[in-house]
Amino acid sequence: MSKQKINGVKHRNELNVVQKIIMWLFLAFVGVIMFLPMWNVLVVSTTTTLEASRSGVQLWWRKFSIEGFEYVFRVSKLARPFLNSLFVTTVGTVIQVGLSSIAGYVLIQRDLPFKGILTSFILLTMMIPGDLTMISIYQLNVSLKLINTYTGLILNGLISGFSILLMRNYFESISFTLAESARIDGASEMRIFAGIFLPISLPGLATVFFMEYVSRWNSITIPASIRTNEAMYTLPLKLKTMILSTNSTSGTAQIPDNAIMAAIIITAAPLLLIYVFAQKFLLSGLNLGATKE
Repeated sequence: MSKQKINGVKHRNELNVVQKIIMWLFLAFVGVIMFLPMWNVLVVSTTTTLEASRSGVQLWWRKFSIEGFEYVFRVSKLARPFLNSLFVTTVGTVIQVGLSSIAGYVLIQRDLPFKGILTSFILLTMMIPGDLTMISIYQLNVSLKLINTYTGLILNGLISGFSILLMRNYFESISFTLAESARIDGASEMRIFAGIFLPISLPGLATVFFMEYVSRWNSITIPASIRTNEAMYTLPLKLKTMILSTNSTSGTAQIPDNAIMAAIIITAAPLLLIYVFAQKFLLSGLNLGATKE
């Protein structure tokens, strides 16, 4: 190898090293920007009321305390909204995953008529902003007497076009010969779906479950529009009222900053736990479900 080629290889290696250093510095910068607000929330939530009232960003404790968490459960009564969110989010997500899986399986059938039209219609529903449908959704809930009911919270948003298409793509990555062999052996479509496709599609199911669980858990627009009874509040809706109450002119209604931050921690904790335990399925589900063979 000539000296010129050797120098060229060294130059390219040096450029690659520089590019990697720049990339890692950029990622570290973005990571710090994302981490600092969450760290500030954690510090403020676990400090005293007096220290939490100080202005500015707090990155370390002057005095550790759980006064905020005690206030949240004792005064703000966050237990009931937490249980409401846990119930409606879990039940609604389980039903939604089941419906999305069935719809996705139907869309991969080779003899399904108007398959293209059905898929286009599902895509169309994803292009309509949710805010444009709020009035009609509210009127429908009033007509069906779903205001201030758990059924209303569960049924609203029960169908997701994105989840249906994600499951369809994941099912299409599975060899169709498995289904053909099962049909030759006399298996019904439900047996093929439940016994073959669902077990193979656990990563895809976990991905849909997590994404829809996060969406439902953080949902505030629909619960706010169909909830007037405070006993039916979900956790994000209760958190919103707590934050707005800090603007109150009444001293008795003022909620300490550490209590608000503690409520944010409680709201985010279940989602973080789910991600920690399901991240392996989520990564493989997103990678495989987004491609076709």
